[in-house]
Amino acid sequence: MKSYKFTDYTYLEIKGFIEDGYLAILPTGCTEQQGPHLPVGFDTWFAETVAIAAVQHNRGRALVLPAMPFGPTPEHRGFGSGYVNIPHPVHEEFIYFVLESLAEQGFSTIVVWRGCGEHRLQRTVDKFNAKFQDRCTACVPALPYRDIWLRVADPTVPCGHADSFATSIALYKFPEIVRVDKIPPPNAGQVDWNDPHLDFSKYSETGVIGDATKASAELGSRLWNEVVTTSAAIIRNAAVNCAPNG
Repeated sequence: MKSYKFTDYTYLEIKGFIEDGYLAILPTGCTEQQGPHLPVGFDTWFAETVAIAAVQHNRGRALVLPAMPFGPTPEHRGFGSGYVNIPHPVHEEFIYFVLESLAEQGFSTIVVWRGCGEHRLQRTVDKFNAKFQDRCTACVPALPYRDIWLRVADPTVPCGHADSFATSIALYKFPEIVRVDKIPPPNAGQVDWNDPHLDFSKYSETGVIGDATKASAELGSRLWNEVVTTSAAIIRNAAVNCAPNG
């Protein structure tokens, strides 16, 4: 198989993959500030790239859709630029219709791979599964990235957003996008992640939550390998446990 990207194939080729029982993976990304040192498209790039790498690791029978580049991101509006904010109800409805389109084509299992922890899609997946339970099942796994940071890196280094986790992976995989001279010193306060009106600009002058100064390409290599291995295992389990009657 030359590619795991849904968009690289013709509709007849996709039909053949569906008949062969291929899994569909839907990454959800977002466009938002990532501090002064990372581009606003990082989360979208990361979600799709991780999904593809995980499927390659599994040598799996799966197609990865292009990551939707926009999602709910109201917590970033305080920085004044670099965001596209889609309200939660609109985002959830959009994702629902993507899932419905995939089910109508004949996919029996779909994994929603989130690029942001603020993508609240369980209700959308539950609504979809209630309608298509006999034909297709979707699931939305928990994100493994914080646990990976605690296992692989220094757990005393605070993480949160545009931190040393994201910056290290960018330095390893895509170093030309990192404005190394713009990596700021840590200055964020303690974030209340349960605040329904979360505004990052109240906690950080730079947009970084945590500490980005401990990033390195070497750390990024170790983090990336663990991200791919862990994500591949999650997708393998989802392919079994999320399948109809699985």
